[in-house]
Amino acid sequence: MREIRVIGDPVLRTPAEPVADFDRELRRLIDEMVDAMYAADGVGLAAPQIGVPKRLFVYDAGGRKGHVVNPELVVDDTEEALDEEGCLSVPSRETGKPLYAPTPRASGVTVSGFDRLGRPVRVRARGFLARCFQHEYDHLEGILYVDRLAKDAARKILLQTH
Repeated sequence: MREIRVIGDPVLRTPAEPVADFDRELRRLIDEMVDAMYAADGVGLAAPQIGVPKRLFVYDAGGRKGHVVNPELVVDDTEEALDEEGCLSVPSRETGKPLYAPTPRASGVTVSGFDRLGRPVRVRARGFLARCFQHEYDHLEGILYVDRLAKDAARKILLQTH
């Protein structure tokens, strides 16, 4: 089982590289990411969170599940949605569970990319799934959800982490 990296690990702050090869190794990585996501009770997981600096995420949120390789994200509903958000890579040092805070996100997005075989995929998302996609896409850019919080809220979360 791949270990989930936590805040402080440089891989979480480094923009990920595009996936070049749609091969057996990629398919194995996707399967390992899904296993790690479920083992941690997550709803999404980006490759950098397991130490792999590649542009790829998996998800099981809002009644939909899948993966996107080399995703591109387009905001198509800019209305701000404020809701609780946490991250497997930002755990409490006391409980090891994700720390949550109201986080602003766009209400709707469309993600385009490829599946494990290199076939094009396009998913339009609203609500919780849109939040999940934005969160995972941020990981691929080296951004954590705490970066989207007001300074006081971010400081409160960071003081509780490892």
